Amino acid sequence: MSARPPHRPIPPQGARAPDAGRGPQPAAPPARLPAAVPPQGRGDGADPDDRATAGEASACPPESAADAARRPVAPGLHFVATPIGAARDITLRALDVLAHAEVLAAEDTRRLRQLMAIHGLPLAGRPLWAYHDHNGSKMRPRLLRALAEGRSVAYASDAGTPLVADPGHVLAREAIAAGHPVHAVPGPSAVLAALTVAGLPTDRFLFAGFPPAGEAARRSFLRDLAAVPATLVLLESPRRVHDTLGDLCRELGGPRPAAICRELTKRHEEVMRGTLAELFARTGGRDLRGEVVLVVARAPRPEREAPAGSAREAEMIALLRTALETMPVKAAALEVAERLGLPRRAVYQAALSLGRD
Repeated sequence: MSARPPHRPIPPQGARAPDAGRGPQPAAPPARLPAAVPPQGRGDGADPDDRATAGEASACPPESAADAARRPVAPGLHFVATPIGAARDITLRALDVLAHAEVLAAEDTRRLRQLMAIHGLPLAGRPLWAYHDHNGSKMRPRLLRALAEGRSVAYASDAGTPLVADPGHVLAREAIAAGHPVHAVPGPSAVLAALTVAGLPTDRFLFAGFPPAGEAARRSFLRDLAAVPATLVLLESPRRVHDTLGDLCRELGGPRPAAICRELTKRHEEVMRGTLAELFARTGGRDLRGEVVLVVARAPRPEREAPAGSAREAEMIALLRTALETMPVKAAALEVAERLGLPRRAVYQAALSLGRD
């Protein structure tokens, strides 16, 4: 990927641009604004309110991008979202904060150094501290002391938005408790990017993070999500995607629509859509790599108009018909029985009847 030109403020009109090769130069002071001139023909008899309005309009022009880039970063803790793949996805405000914050902290200092180098942002002698899950208790007091001194502290996670499946929650909580300002510098997010391309409802969604690695704990975790009336978003290791899809089929049902979003915004981006059963079959034997986000459709709404007994039976029949399209009778009956909490023998008999139709 080609590096973008260094991010430097544009000098005001009339100011001399920095010489090439000398690096960033101190910004020239903003040009003085002309004093408000009263309208001709009214002299000192002009309405004071009119004069005040004219003066305010002249003294408060809209802020330009160059002015925003020159403005110092306010004291406090700034959580900066960074690209999840393409370096050009960073926002202008994030570049301004990273360029001018007095203290920098990052989950991975090497990644932040690389990102700043791509965009031409020098450290210029500022401290860059590592802050992650393994050293949080040691580094938090140091960061909180910098905040207590009235300094601006910018924290960037490895990729994406801090605190979303990334470190930072405890730091934010303690900074707030100490009375320090906490600011968000929003930007890239793997969760929102996956929801954008999955093709599933986004009016209500639940981000559930990473499922447990162990099978028993993972199935219990997914079982708790089965009835949630919202689109589910999960992160998963590429090595465990196939196993997790199998558990999702067992706990949520193979017919549930879903999407696998892999390496979003990167060169090898891939989105696979289908039912959980179809995705489970398609990932068998595949060596998936990269960052993976799983998006799963919300739980189906129960039939409220019908009596409880007939609604349950209708749901069982509907699920069996769908499952039998891709599974043997015994496997389909087992899945539906576990999902609905019904006796396996009764569901198996119903499956046999449907198989004979």
